[in-house]
Amino acid sequence: MAAMDLSTRALGDYGERLACRYMLAQGLTVIDRNWRCVRGEIDVVARDGRELVVCEVKTRTTEAYGAPFEAVTWSKQRRLRRLAGLWRDDHVDLARGLSLRIDVISILRPRAGRARLEHLRAVC
Repeated sequence: MAAMDLSTRALGDYGERLACRYMLAQGLTVIDRNWRCVRGEIDVVARDGRELVVCEVKTRTTEAYGAPFEAVTWSKQRRLRRLAGLWRDDHVDLARGLSLRIDVISILRPRAGRARLEHLRAVC
């Protein structure tokens, strides 16, 4: 793996850990992380009361190309909905009786200073 790939992966892992800590502090229960299937990946699956929360985490070091959440396009949102259905099919006991919510956690981690986290609920 190239050095760029490693640093990008490390940044993504950092963002997902920060997002999970934030979600736990907000009272959500993290059920699954980095769930993969042939159609894609879900970063975080959590439970918020009677809602199943599928969360996409976007982490950037700069807003030169826009805020991190802007990378979650309509097509990515559609893919997340499809992946959520596949996750539910694989985890019937955990998903039974829960409504679905798709969230995005946007993290800006500048080279200096603290990270800034923004939680967008029910994006689609």
